[in-house]
Amino acid sequence: MKKHTTTIRLHITYLFIFSFVMGFAQKSSEINTHPNLILTQKGVEDIRVKLGSVPLFDETLAETKKEVDLEIQKGILVPIPKDMAGGYTHEQHKKNFLTLQKAGVLFQILEEEKYAIYIRDMFLAYAKMYPTLPLHPQERSYARGKIFWQCLNDANWLVYASQAYDCIYSWLSQKERKYLEKNLFRPFADFLSVGSPQFFNRIHNHSTWGNVAVGMIGLVMKDQELIDRALYGLPEDNIKAGQKDNDGGFIKKPGDKAGFFANLDQPFSPDGYYTEGPYYQRYAMYPFMIFAEALQNSKPELKIFEYKNGLLLKSVYTLLNLTDDNGAFFPLNDGQKGMSYKSRSLVSAVDIAYYFGDQDTSLLSIAKEQGKVQLDATGLAVAVGLKENKETPFIKKSIELRDGAKGDEGGLAILRHTSKENSTALVFKYTAQGLSHGHYDKLSFSLYENGEEVLQDYGLARFVNIEQKNGGGYLKENTTWAKQTIAHNTIVQNETSHFNGDFETGSEHHSNKYVFDVTNNNVQVVSAVEKNAYPGTTMQRTLVLIKEEELEYPYVLDIMEVVSDKKQKLDLPYYYSGQIIDANFEYQVEESLQPLGTKNGYQHLWKVGEATLSQNNAQFNWFSHAKFYSITSAVEIGDQVIFGRIGANDPAFNLRRDPVYMLRKENTNNAVFASIIEPHGRYNVVSESATDAYSNIDKVSVSYKDIAYIAITITYKSKKEKLFLLATKDASSTKEHELKINGSTYKWKGVSEFTKIKNK
Repeated sequence: MKKHTTTIRLHITYLFIFSFVMGFAQKSSEINTHPNLILTQKGVEDIRVKLGSVPLFDETLAETKKEVDLEIQKGILVPIPKDMAGGYTHEQHKKNFLTLQKAGVLFQILEEEKYAIYIRDMFLAYAKMYPTLPLHPQERSYARGKIFWQCLNDANWLVYASQAYDCIYSWLSQKERKYLEKNLFRPFADFLSVGSPQFFNRIHNHSTWGNVAVGMIGLVMKDQELIDRALYGLPEDNIKAGQKDNDGGFIKKPGDKAGFFANLDQPFSPDGYYTEGPYYQRYAMYPFMIFAEALQNSKPELKIFEYKNGLLLKSVYTLLNLTDDNGAFFPLNDGQKGMSYKSRSLVSAVDIAYYFGDQDTSLLSIAKEQGKVQLDATGLAVAVGLKENKETPFIKKSIELRDGAKGDEGGLAILRHTSKENSTALVFKYTAQGLSHGHYDKLSFSLYENGEEVLQDYGLARFVNIEQKNGGGYLKENTTWAKQTIAHNTIVQNETSHFNGDFETGSEHHSNKYVFDVTNNNVQVVSAVEKNAYPGTTMQRTLVLIKEEELEYPYVLDIMEVVSDKKQKLDLPYYYSGQIIDANFEYQVEESLQPLGTKNGYQHLWKVGEATLSQNNAQFNWFSHAKFYSITSAVEIGDQVIFGRIGANDPAFNLRRDPVYMLRKENTNNAVFASIIEPHGRYNVVSESATDAYSNIDKVSVSYKDIAYIAITITYKSKKEKLFLLATKDASSTKEHELKINGSTYKWKGVSEFTKIKNK
């Protein structure tokens, strides 16, 4: 009996030792899998082998080392949070998370322990402070953070900090990891998710950051609960179903999806267009792409880059096409002018798209302009490609981008014409509302030449991260001006914004494409219809980019038709930049400035001049960027022209003082605005000589109009006449049409025709 008992005890002892050894081996194996997010063990080894031989990667690494070494010299700075964006504490914590991520990369690549020590000590400082933090003292956000004034910035912190933690995970002791996860990382992830459902469980760029923050730290910690939260949103019992937030979005409702996949499914169209617009797509691309890379490295079975026919990779190309010649994003919806694909989020996006896509060499030309790479396997691949001179031009062509998860909620068209000397880009917006960052500007457009604005979209009213201006947040003028319809180049009815400026109403509707035809590079046509912006009113706008052989530059034919069930007052503004040169009508200049109206954005427009037209043709001429421009319009006697300037009722000088040229029709229920926007000539400041300062267009007229057709005659100064014919109710490319105008019969197939006037 004693022998049997001893044998049992030995078996138990061996089993305990075996279990302990296996458990230790398993934990050791888990530790040794780090880094496994953005950097991987193999990726780091490949980088080390090539150090010193790949110029762009080496330059980026050297610059990063210089930045981080400088921050290490300053010591660990973790101030108690108190400031809005742009303030000291905000900017210091922002600098901390960026430096943490860079220090982690340097530790892995250079194997210098000082970077790991810096990260550990920074994390320990945050772990000591974080459990004591209440909500941020600034009460401006619908979802206040703890380190920052809004959860969005807290999520930024954790996205970057997760990468740093991954890089030093194996270097830290088990005790240090346990302490950091208990006091910092897990509470941080819980606060962003179950603690802030109004932030985490919605469809919005904010939520994308929150989802990715929780998912990234979950991947490092191998915490499946956090990973599931990130990918699929919070379970129903963690939220109040249907609860609204106060930033234009909704918390998850019964039956809705949330989480990372839902934020891929709903805001993106099949063409990769992000409904909030390119400015916020650019901002969201970092969490989208960096988490996708982390998932590809750690959970390749998800095949994230194949999801929805390669949606993420496609979205990078979409964003690059949503830029002007200088790489700046078109400022649609809430968009800050000047933001470009040189931003750090697009550096990462381009590198990741190149590496995980087809290694498209046209992306290398973008990376070359960016002048830096991401310090991982993707950036190394790009840098190697550039070293081997593999780059090819990224050619931006005319393109239509559908909006909506199914691609059936309107869209955005970009018409381009490029020659050796000149490039033109016309951006036509007929999208859905664009979530909380959308503007009330159905059928608006903007026009660019060589990267310069000819007719502008105002963009947002905000000084991002400039503390003196509302703590760097959105200004009240973003609502009272920038979002309002009158701030855009589109029709305003009775001085009231589209959908009466109501977000929920606007979110229910979208414009519809009528035609997009760029088969003829010299006559490119796009047309869209809006039936819901005003009750009982249908608007159809057709834009044609025309290049005539005898004219140096392409011009735009703009046709806006408005049919209403009642008489209306209609305004069509054109926001130009530059100096007025001339007009073919007499106008009066206001001696005492007054606002143009009292609400809906009109209160922010000074009326600086006006004219009541006594002829059927109006021509306005201005000068900008050493070139001359003209707008020539078909008008009716009694129509008005208003010269305005932004800036009324703006005592804090929050708005730019940009000028506007506005056409006004009173008391009409069936109106056509037909205009040509034409660049011509140039001015040489050295020789002080002007060439072709006068328009090449003599007049524009509406030659025919009924319920199904419209015809516009363009008369040139050379006496040549051309006719643009448009079938407005049948968009078939094969339908044959016949129309009799002024005694001559015109036949054509398809939606439109641009032809010479026939002899009578």
